Amino acid sequence: MYAIVEIAGHQFKVEKDQKVFVNRLSTEEGKNVDFDNVLLIGDGNNVTLGAPAIDGAQVSAKVLKHLKGDKVIVFKKKRRKGYRVKNGHRQALTEIVIEGITTSGAKKTAPKKETKASTSSATKAEPKAEKAAPKAAAKKATGKADDLKKIEGAGPKAAEALVNAGYETFAKVAKATPEELSNVLSEASSRLAHIVTDTWPKQAKLAADGKWDELKELQDRLDGGIEK
Repeated sequence: MYAIVEIAGHQFKVEKDQKVFVNRLSTEEGKNVDFDNVLLIGDGNNVTLGAPAIDGAQVSAKVLKHLKGDKVIVFKKKRRKGYRVKNGHRQALTEIVIEGITTSGAKKTAPKKETKASTSSATKAEPKAEKAAPKAAAKKATGKADDLKKIEGAGPKAAEALVNAGYETFAKVAKATPEELSNVLSEASSRLAHIVTDTWPKQAKLAADGKWDELKELQDRLDGGIEK
């Protein structure tokens, strides 16, 4: 039996006891995780298709370890412009082992159902009020936040994810570990999971202390987010 399941934004064909490398998951090593977005299940000549997912189907797995993929060199050049940029990239990955494939009977987590039920029963005025409050809070937090984009590798989306997770200042980022920062980015969006955060606490410490010249020297030594 095999299944095609969506995990961390990508689709995989999996079987029981198969090891798979997926984009970084927030689940800790050694713990189990379930994926209910099963698109197809094949059992011999019998093939079941979802629309788009199969109701009640589930793939169970265990997180073996978190790691980074092989380094990939990205080189950009513009003719007659004197523009050359060379960056390295290592994808943040998680190795999992498939422990079982359930064809029916699996149920999605209760909080999701409660959220849908409460949303459908609420009036139109209430959701607008609920949505307005987080936006106002986010604007206030952003106003007090440091310019985290000064950290090499932290673009606008990554900086926004850090602020929303409570790392709105250089001092707070400096106290975090690279693994914690990577988990924040992965949980915010699968498109941010590849960003290398190894030097972010060190960069943030220099920025928090106002050592901008030392920060620039450090950033000049970086190659794809990794210190040479």
